[in-house]
Amino acid sequence: LEGEIRTGLQESGSDVELVNFERGVVSLRFTGGCGSCPATAWALVQEIERQLRDCVPEVEYIETVG
Repeated sequence: LEGEIRTGLQESGSDVELVNFERGVVSLRFTGGCGSCPATAWALVQEIERQLRDCVPEVEYIETVG
């Protein structure tokens, strides 16, 4: 599943890194400037979550970590 999540993240075009996937929770870290604005980060998280759920139904939600 982590491989599918990594592929989905790459396809999203976002500067994020998969930190962990456990019990349906995907932990991501922003690696570029995209996470500097909270509104932009929130919009990205929502879009990434939607995309990941499409390819990996086991994804329940996404959290961001520092």
